[in-house]
Amino acid sequence: MSTANPAIAGGRAPFADAGLLIDLEPVVARELDRHLGVFREWMPHEYVPWSRGLDFDGPLGGEPWEPAQSPLTEVGRTAMVVNLLTEDNLPSYHREIATLFGRDGAWGTWVDRWTAEEARHSMVMRDYLLASRAVDPRALETARMTHMSGGFVSDNRHSALRSIAYVAFQELATRVSHRNTGRECGDPAGEQMLARIAADENLHMIFYRNLLAAALEVAPDQAMRAIAEVLTGFRMPGHGMPGFERAAATIALGGVYNLRVHLDDVLRPVVRYLKVLTLGALGPDGVQAQAEIGEYLDALDAQARNQEERRAVILARRAAVRQSSPR
Repeated sequence: MSTANPAIAGGRAPFADAGLLIDLEPVVARELDRHLGVFREWMPHEYVPWSRGLDFDGPLGGEPWEPAQSPLTEVGRTAMVVNLLTEDNLPSYHREIATLFGRDGAWGTWVDRWTAEEARHSMVMRDYLLASRAVDPRALETARMTHMSGGFVSDNRHSALRSIAYVAFQELATRVSHRNTGRECGDPAGEQMLARIAADENLHMIFYRNLLAAALEVAPDQAMRAIAEVLTGFRMPGHGMPGFERAAATIALGGVYNLRVHLDDVLRPVVRYLKVLTLGALGPDGVQAQAEIGEYLDALDAQARNQEERRAVILARRAAVRQSSPR
């Protein structure tokens, strides 16, 4: 049995993580400069409707929270809590990428800048939710403590290349989730706040997408294999939070984030931009990975159609129940 490495057999020695990070550092520096040039400064406190605020029950003797006080739809409330709890785990995300990418040079500067920008997201979301009495504050804090105490361990922590591929797609997924949650939430102030967060996430996606494009030039076979493995095993970073599966089902039914959104608004745009399915000059493993990506996207499209059909049936059934209920 041959033990030859496919990348070597194809004429390119595989990159170790250290070598790849060194080769990509000039790209990181360039993309960091570009990012800072287009980033628009904003203040979280300006997006919070503070005038809605009232003291809660407890030491201040305020008013207990009631579900009727929330300005959000059920789907919007569920999605916003999932989004916030995901953002809350920033300390774990920082630890993961700082360990992998390092704290020195352009990589370290980017890691710290990204962390500082991301910190605003949980800040403004929590302030909005509490000032608006949009969710049960006790349940929210209990969920935060449980989720953050469990920490986050990346599925891709063993590979810098897989980590770059993952965040290129995950940042867009987060952007889409925030934007769609805003459109569904039923509160113009909430939508405006989430649109502002989504704009940040889009810039983060562009940074990592461009970095992945550079990796496809430096190590095309390894990068293609990393993309294939990331896509087929993709999980959102909040998958470990309490009640995630049930919340995800509500969010999918509401059209905020489901298989169709994941495929059409996240995977396909990045794959198309990077020309993943048409890239040439690949070795055997790169060609095989490229084929696997195409097959996976086709299979996911079929799954998305099935989910859409089930969703239409459920929504029609619920509409019929509402129409038949006495007013």
